[in-house]
Amino acid sequence: MLDGTDLYGLDIDGASFVKACGGPCTEGCVTLARIGDNAWALGDSKRPDMEPLRFTTEELDSAGIDPAKFGLPV
Repeated sequence: MLDGTDLYGLDIDGASFVKACGGPCTEGCVTLARIGDNAWALGDSKRPDMEPLRFTTEELDSAGIDPAKFGLPV
């Protein structure tokens, strides 16, 4: 199982981020990308200089975030 150290060791260059906004927002500030098996990167398009945070599928699920809702394969 991945832990926080493993997640930040994954290369996210070339990761395909999609808008993952849960509301009627048109700015799409929250972005999400699959970066490996059971691994996700969550970014903020308003802060492109900041490195995306990384989570396991279980952590996203605990937070109520379903990547399939945004067209990403789970």
